[in-house]
Amino acid sequence: MSKLPVAVIGAGRLGLACAEGLIDETELGLAGVVRRPGSLAPLPGRLQRFPVASHVRELEGVRAALVCVPADAVLGVARELLQARIPVVECAAFEGKALAAHHAALHEAADNHRVAAVVGAGWDPGVLPLLRGAFEMLIPRGHTALHRHPGLHLHHSAAVAAVRGVKGALAGDYRGDQGELQHYVYVELERGAELAQVQAAIAADPLFAGEVTQVFEVEHLSELEEGNGLGVVLERRGSAAHGPHQSLLLEARFDANTFSARVMLDAARKLPGLRRGAHRYTVGL
Repeated sequence: MSKLPVAVIGAGRLGLACAEGLIDETELGLAGVVRRPGSLAPLPGRLQRFPVASHVRELEGVRAALVCVPADAVLGVARELLQARIPVVECAAFEGKALAAHHAALHEAADNHRVAAVVGAGWDPGVLPLLRGAFEMLIPRGHTALHRHPGLHLHHSAAVAAVRGVKGALAGDYRGDQGELQHYVYVELERGAELAQVQAAIAADPLFAGEVTQVFEVEHLSELEEGNGLGVVLERRGSAAHGPHQSLLLEARFDANTFSARVMLDAARKLPGLRRGAHRYTVGL
């Protein structure tokens, strides 16, 4: 089966992540990367053998495009591609009315030129709102809290490492939207240790008492020390009047560009089967 030739528009961190991902795809192929005329230097690493152009028309056989430019430039770039009858995928970070207006403009352009477009195909917007919606569907009555801690600096915690059952620990502090101090503690446990008991011991420690403290188990602290990506904690606590009090907790550490690139590739695989017009990204698109 022949691969769908895909152009990547933009050579920033997201664009390079998309291009790298396309190399390993079985259904999609990298047709080339479009970047600013003054930045046509060869691409790094494995990407060196692929063409670099200042405009998509300079690339051969492009059947789809991943728009990886700053949010304020996405609409203009996407419209030009749609006018050329090239289906697009984008992940511009708009919310509320701005997102609705952006979607409407791209839908009009895609519909007029009889091609498909996928909007919001990234981490946020994209997957994160879907996860939040799933949490709220599963627990209809309750409160949702979302904590982001990009670039959270982690340090070794002697106090936590001294807790029975803890092999090693890293901790970081983060100020919430209201200025409240929150602690994130990552522990590597000794064999046979119970996370619940360790969490209780940490919560009772005067260093953390009375403050929001999230404790998470990791397999190897060394992997966490090497990472410098995005951190997210999504929590949904039920408030039903009857029955058990349910809760859901998602803790994630990842590189946002890598995740967004994977979502954009997933959307690109679906493009050939989509009707004309713009479609908001969902996992089952």
